[in-house]
Amino acid sequence: MIELFTWATPNGRKVSIMLEELGLEYNVNEVNIGKGEQHEPDFLAISPNNRIPGIIDPDGPGGKPIKMFETGAILIYLAEKTKSELYPSDMRKRMEVTQWLMWQMGGVGPMFGQAHVFMFKPKEDVPQAADRYHKETKRLYKVMNEQLGKGRYLANDDYSIADIATFPWVDRNNRHQVDLAEYPNVKRWHEELWERPAVKKGMDVPFYNT
Repeated sequence: MIELFTWATPNGRKVSIMLEELGLEYNVNEVNIGKGEQHEPDFLAISPNNRIPGIIDPDGPGGKPIKMFETGAILIYLAEKTKSELYPSDMRKRMEVTQWLMWQMGGVGPMFGQAHVFMFKPKEDVPQAADRYHKETKRLYKVMNEQLGKGRYLANDDYSIADIATFPWVDRNNRHQVDLAEYPNVKRWHEELWERPAVKKGMDVPFYNT
């Protein structure tokens, strides 16, 4: 059974959704980032960057345990482990998925996250920062909306780890003050993914909190 070390954040939920999609058994270990538990030595041994989530797979490559951190790497690993077409074997399709996964990792996560810091119950009002990250967040929504106008999912017509990685961040659109009605293709995609049983289960790990 895979050990998942996580908390109720978009990054944490990427991996729980993936585990549910693959039907893999896993045990949830809560890492309360509000209490600083991500800095504890036991967790740092799994995720040296002190960021959730992390996993330990006792049945790693060669039958030996493996520790993994960074959500993109974990999603790729789990897909490779199970030979899942969520990360396609066809090279052209795989590279399409990889591009949109990297887009999420390098753009959506960092920019939406900063928007949350400065726009959702901020500790101090910093209008310049809020405006900067809100504009960049809306630019990324426009990119996403245009892409989802070309196909059903981010990597065209095949549901993939790129969608899994992006969905939990879009689901917190209230925190970055974006009305999905302004981006109809994103809204359609978001509503469709919410109907997937694995998404519903994965989003409830360790508990659902918008």
